[in-house]
Amino acid sequence: FPSVSESFFQDIDLLQKHGINMADIKKLKSVGICTVKGIQMTTRKALCNIKGLSEAKVEKIKEAAGKMLQNVGFQTAFEYSARRKQVFHVTTGSQEFDKLLGGGIESMAITEAFGEFRTGKTQLSHTLCGEHQMELLDFVAAKFHEEGGVFKLLIIDSIMALFRVDFSGRGELAERQQKLAQMLSRLQKISEEYNVGVFVTNQMTADPGAGMTFQADPKKPIGGHILAHASTTRISLRKGRGEMRIAKIFDSPDMPENEATFAISGGGVTDAKE
Repeated sequence: FPSVSESFFQDIDLLQKHGINMADIKKLKSVGICTVKGIQMTTRKALCNIKGLSEAKVEKIKEAAGKMLQNVGFQTAFEYSARRKQVFHVTTGSQEFDKLLGGGIESMAITEAFGEFRTGKTQLSHTLCGEHQMELLDFVAAKFHEEGGVFKLLIIDSIMALFRVDFSGRGELAERQQKLAQMLSRLQKISEEYNVGVFVTNQMTADPGAGMTFQADPKKPIGGHILAHASTTRISLRKGRGEMRIAKIFDSPDMPENEATFAISGGGVTDAKE
């Protein structure tokens, strides 16, 4: 069986050895599918929507990918544990913040940070990004494949900005949430396919129903349940005194609900001075 690290970057050009012609492989690459694992993570319906790929061709491609990734499907706890050893963390710039997150922004996961304006979302993105900033997901996937192992982080600031502009009113809410779900699914696949971290920022909105439940904070992150369930770790940011900011674990599968204080300086995110 191929090792975990090998399975991350198996080029789809290898499908030629299993009877798939180069023209069809180019069609897959045109939509950002560049690895054998990427084929495995894409549904048959989505593949059939690619211009020039019939159901018969899709079935043949899926079958070839299955032969190359014989150990996919059901995973034992031991196999999953071995896969988790590939996970790494990207520092936020603050030791306290890193400690809160169990080491920093985690790969193979979506980390969401939300808060009001001036809580440090964009500064945090800038500190994290360095050269990890891309524009289009299909281009990102191709770039990650082309330079496998070079990129560690994909940053989107902010995840909901364009959705709020392109869709207006409750009449378009269902379509907006469907498009958002598709985008988040793509992000999760990219994070797992190329072992990169995904960091997204989000905005907040007033919760009109909060007054009825006597909540301390009547604001909530936008995006609804779609974004809430897609994000592996959710971080709530709020302002402190001066340049101080407070980060709180809002939701996480493996970290306690703690807080950390950091500062925003001319050089980005740093540890708060005592």
